[in-house]
Amino acid sequence: MSRVGNRILTIPSGVTLENNQNLITIKGPKGELKKQFSTLISINVENDKLTTIRANEEKHTKQLHGTTNSLLAGMIKGVSEGFSKKLLIKGVGYKAALVGNQIEIHAGYSHSHKIAIPAGIKLEVAKPTEIVVTGIDKQQVGEFAAIIRKVRKPNVYSGKGIMYDDEIIRRKEGKAASK
Repeated sequence: MSRVGNRILTIPSGVTLENNQNLITIKGPKGELKKQFSTLISINVENDKLTTIRANEEKHTKQLHGTTNSLLAGMIKGVSEGFSKKLLIKGVGYKAALVGNQIEIHAGYSHSHKIAIPAGIKLEVAKPTEIVVTGIDKQQVGEFAAIIRKVRKPNVYSGKGIMYDDEIIRRKEGKAASK
């Protein structure tokens, strides 16, 4: 039994949902998202309540049931509230700046890294050491934040690098600790 798949999702005011043979279009104040879902899962909307019902009890269908419900919840939240990830840059001389439609990151290399900002993503660089990635697609926001973090992953010995705001870096002591 899928507990996630059996969730009843509430559609907030200002959000409309269209179902055209499991091609779901969700429109809200922040934008519009479309996604094609499997026909094994039926998606029902009644009185601003969304439910997902699976066609049979096979393992694959049960897996799709929870996934479909979770993706729909993310789409509804994205078009109504949006998603954001905050990244922190730590290190002497490490910084980021917006240059046109790109972000330029100086992270201790001999050259700077320039990454093009994809459509649907907004970046804010309030301080040179803080980056906020926002958008309506949860997967796209998380993936672009991971691309930025990959420029210089946090070092466990020095603590330098690009890390998520809520990430905890377990520090190691180094060679001097063994003596």
